[in-house]
Amino acid sequence: MNNKKPKNTFCGQLNRREYLHQMGGGFSSLAMAGLLAKDGFIQSQALAADGKTPWANPLAPKDPPLPGKAKNVIFLFMYGGPSHMDTFEYKPELYPLDGKTINVKTFGRGGKKDGGRVVGPKWKFKQYGQCGKHVSDLFPNIGRHVDKISFLHSMTADSPIHGSAMLMMNSGSLLSGRPSMGSWVNYGLGSVNENLPGYVVMLDPTGGPISGAKNWTSGYMPAAYQGVVMNASGSTPILDLKNARNMSREQQRLLIDKLNKYNSRHLSDRIDNTALSARISSYELAYKMQMSAPEAVDFDSEPQHVKNLYGLDHDRTRDFGKKCLLARRLVERGVRFIQIYSGGNHNDANWDAHGDLEKNHNYHAGNTDKPIAGLLEDLQQRGMLDETLIIWGGEFGRQPTAEYAKGTGRDHNSYGFTTWMAGGGIKGGMSVGQTDELGSAAVEKPFHVKHMHATVLKQLGFDPNHLSYFYRGLEQRLVGVEGAEPINEIIA
Repeated sequence: MNNKKPKNTFCGQLNRREYLHQMGGGFSSLAMAGLLAKDGFIQSQALAADGKTPWANPLAPKDPPLPGKAKNVIFLFMYGGPSHMDTFEYKPELYPLDGKTINVKTFGRGGKKDGGRVVGPKWKFKQYGQCGKHVSDLFPNIGRHVDKISFLHSMTADSPIHGSAMLMMNSGSLLSGRPSMGSWVNYGLGSVNENLPGYVVMLDPTGGPISGAKNWTSGYMPAAYQGVVMNASGSTPILDLKNARNMSREQQRLLIDKLNKYNSRHLSDRIDNTALSARISSYELAYKMQMSAPEAVDFDSEPQHVKNLYGLDHDRTRDFGKKCLLARRLVERGVRFIQIYSGGNHNDANWDAHGDLEKNHNYHAGNTDKPIAGLLEDLQQRGMLDETLIIWGGEFGRQPTAEYAKGTGRDHNSYGFTTWMAGGGIKGGMSVGQTDELGSAAVEKPFHVKHMHATVLKQLGFDPNHLSYFYRGLEQRLVGVEGAEPINEIIA
């Protein structure tokens, strides 16, 4: 007697593995149908998941609802929290207080304190530009561009802890799972280049920041809006596209060519074609990026003087210089939002100067000063700065007092810190707001992180209080459901 059970089919009971395999592949065939129709392989098959609505590319370029001066954003993220009183906010009163114990309220990773030993600024400041802006000796190259920059010296955030402060700066919330700023930009504007990600993230060689991909997630939005990690060096610019089956591009192209043999009957017969359709749809997307990304990171076409402008001729500045040069090339190719991290991993691998302030900041500023200045100069020379918004800053600043009994290390400070913006319709030669004479807290025109986010959206052509995404019964916004106004003082 044959007791062998018949193989499960849709006519019988499905086990969990078969159900996930068949149903998951069936849904992916819908995405494939959209790709086919867009490339002219089929007609009238490009439908959304409901089977009725015409499929639309979520990253299709869109016009902003309001006039916007910026079209792209480059966010230079100084991970770890650079010291504002040692970089761009001149505090002459701190120099003579070096080593003295004072009463000042602080709140960092070490908790709340009522006083401590002052660490005077470790670098001299010089005045630059027609505006006469004081800039630390850490940034002599950026100093030459102060007439292009608006400095915000009174930024505040809600947390002095890296993980939550990073999420706040990137997504406007202390909680994970919210779309990051780049996702909002792609959601609102789409991308003008379907062969490259609309939102690119470049990490430090030492690794990613704390909280990792939560900082560039699309949260409750579709995954099409999330950031894609890209490498400015090496043969694989987008690591996620490396084929696990080690298929060559030619093999992938041959596989994709099978799409020509599909017809309406095949597409509707999702059960029999689920595995192949799922593979082909993912290969089609990957293939387009694989063919375009290497060209974007090929710097051979760049003149040597341009490479030198970004510091590619020196070991110290080459890595960050390549990222800044790639950012310019990506903007030229229509990528909407690019975030570059200076610093990764933990401790002195980033700007988190808890021990030796001078060693830490000399290292990171030395790696980034020339490339950032080169980016500003190159964008201006090409007539691109007016449409490219540049943001510089970390998740918070540092305290005026020492963290430990010995040493020059400073603890975190979310009560007041500096961020600067340039290009994209932002005024140059401006300094708005300030912290107290010690640099411990914002006292003049304090701005929350959400005000900076609102400014970015405003420059891109949005009312920051109206750009929303419906989720869990609320019209969610980057600036929160309570809203926030842009920083009008710096808008040209």
